[in-house]
Amino acid sequence: MASTAVDTHAHHHPGLHHQFEDIEQQNEAYLVGMWSFMVNEIMFFGGVFLVYCLYRWRYQDDFYAIHHELNWKMGAFNTTVLLFSSFSMVMAVHFATLKDRMKTLMNLALTCACAFTFLIVKYFEYGAKFEHKLFPGPNFRPELEHLNGANPNVAQLFMSLYFGITGLHALHIIIGILIIGILMGFWYKKNPLVTEDFLPTEMVGLYWHFVDLVWIFLFPLFYLIPR
Repeated sequence: MASTAVDTHAHHHPGLHHQFEDIEQQNEAYLVGMWSFMVNEIMFFGGVFLVYCLYRWRYQDDFYAIHHELNWKMGAFNTTVLLFSSFSMVMAVHFATLKDRMKTLMNLALTCACAFTFLIVKYFEYGAKFEHKLFPGPNFRPELEHLNGANPNVAQLFMSLYFGITGLHALHIIIGILIIGILMGFWYKKNPLVTEDFLPTEMVGLYWHFVDLVWIFLFPLFYLIPR
């Protein structure tokens, strides 16, 4: 019995939570939980995109006119930033599999830096809309030059969708920063839950890739509307 107890302890994975029997069961729980969450997120954003597409189909000319108020150069810059952040996250997961703590931390920090850059650019972009009184609500009174010939009511609808959907995306960016920050804390403290098992880092990476993918759809939908 003593020998069995010693053998069991010797084969205990350092990254295993107490509620799981083995690391395979734990990893399966990670995967099922994460993909269930991702399906919910896809359904949520899918419904939001459907609403946008229906209104865009109904008011094609007005949406085309008012979309010129969006700065496509800022949007393209943010797209590049998020694509680069996806690459740095891929590298973080790669080095996590190799148990290279410093390079994992470096790439996670780079991902966070890209996320903060995205939010800063968004701050200036939103600020321009407030300055031109394009924020939807009782103070929506833009000058005619900022409507570009669009119906004011439809323009306010477009801006409502713009602020609502991109605001939700920005919220996911902020949540991503917090999650990556916690993950970095675990790596910095050499917590075996992440240093001995790369899957937590990979799950965070999966979430971040989803956030980036949502923006890949948002950029052309709002900034690159064809006539």
